[in-house]
Amino acid sequence: MGAPTYARLAALRDTYMTDVPDTASRERNRAHELEARALLQWRRAVRYAKEVLAWNRLYRAASYLRSALWVVPFIAIVVVLATMPLLRILDDWLNWKPILAEEGAQAMFQTVVTLALSFLVFTFGSLLVAIQVASAQLTPRIIATALLRDNVVRFSVGLFVFTLIIAEMALHRADTHAQRLITILVGVVGVATIITFLFLIDYAARLLRPVSIAARVADEGITVINTVYPERLADASPARPPLQEPAETPARLCMQRGTSGFVLALDVTTLVDEARRRDGVIEFVPEVGDLVAEGEPLFALYGGAAAIPDRKLRATVAFGRERTLEQDPMFAFRIVVDIGLKALSAAINDPTTAVLAIDQVHRLLREIAQRRLRDEDIVDDLGERRLIIRTPNWEDFVHVACCEIRACGAGSLQIARRMRAMLEDLAGSVIEARRAALLDELNALDRAVETRYVLPEDLALARESDPQGLGGASRAARVRRLSR
Repeated sequence: MGAPTYARLAALRDTYMTDVPDTASRERNRAHELEARALLQWRRAVRYAKEVLAWNRLYRAASYLRSALWVVPFIAIVVVLATMPLLRILDDWLNWKPILAEEGAQAMFQTVVTLALSFLVFTFGSLLVAIQVASAQLTPRIIATALLRDNVVRFSVGLFVFTLIIAEMALHRADTHAQRLITILVGVVGVATIITFLFLIDYAARLLRPVSIAARVADEGITVINTVYPERLADASPARPPLQEPAETPARLCMQRGTSGFVLALDVTTLVDEARRRDGVIEFVPEVGDLVAEGEPLFALYGGAAAIPDRKLRATVAFGRERTLEQDPMFAFRIVVDIGLKALSAAINDPTTAVLAIDQVHRLLREIAQRRLRDEDIVDDLGERRLIIRTPNWEDFVHVACCEIRACGAGSLQIARRMRAMLEDLAGSVIEARRAALLDELNALDRAVETRYVLPEDLALARESDPQGLGGASRAARVRRLSR
């Protein structure tokens, strides 16, 4: 009995050692359990963030922050509140001798506070007047695109707020604490505030000129063109033959829900990935810049794309209360043309400003003429069509640039001659496929001019090209002669 009993005891010991882990094993199991729980919580947080912080919400937030005037001043306040305690600690550690007596430091702080507050009031008052004048004389569409997004104005206001807060905080502690380093800092930012204010006055006077606004919008438009149409015609790969429209009717439509708004941007990458994963085709019904009302179709879904949830589709479209330039190069044409139309109105009657606007339209057309416009069919890595996007073609850009200005300004010699110079220059430089639209506009300009002028001398002048409107015809003739 002894041997079997000993064997049974050994088996029980082995079973116990297997079923009941030691302390190290229990700690490892507990660590693995905590790691699994943390990973699960992280995945839940990521899923919640993707639902709440959707692409369109992040895009709208970023677009708003770029045009919000309060962001930089708010950051300035946070910087002051964060750095003042550190400056006091550093001040005590350095233990410098005071450079001003207590009364002198208080007087300087009060002066800096008065200056910063006065500059703030003057800047905001001038900005309101500038917005009203610019809206009346140019176009209201430059408020968000040019004035509120101007970094010089935003950072100048931020410096004024920074100076006001730091001087005010230093003034309240001037009678209880010797502030040597802070006194120097307040003096430096006070002088910087005066210099910035004088520079801002000169900068604002130059910014609000029509030629500056039009050139600024054209510069931003060229930046957008480079982003939306990155391929130049000389460097572009051979054009892909256009794909046929989907033969079948859409399996499902995704409608707009919520508030109406203008289409600002589209997350093309996500849409292509979703369509490839579902083995289907997604058609974006409106164009960027269109107003989409509630209940209008937003997406047409073909094949397996019909299984994509509407929530995920709507999250790829950013809407706003007004158009912006981020993915809408046509809006740059629209703003510059509106400046020219406002100058040609009977209330203003300033054809020279309209000529300046045509100069910038000429720049934009020359830039877009050198680009390969985006295909409406977006394919995946295997060459399969996954997304259909309606985009402006070359004729659309030419019509926006020319039709309204021709209709309103053909009766002005400056406008007729400047438009002719633009169209002739572009017709001689674009590829053959894009020349027909320009020649059609030249023909329309000829017919419009014939109906506006009675005197043969005026009609002959209107039929000449002049890059200055009036006064540069000899240069235009010389350029044409050299180009032959």
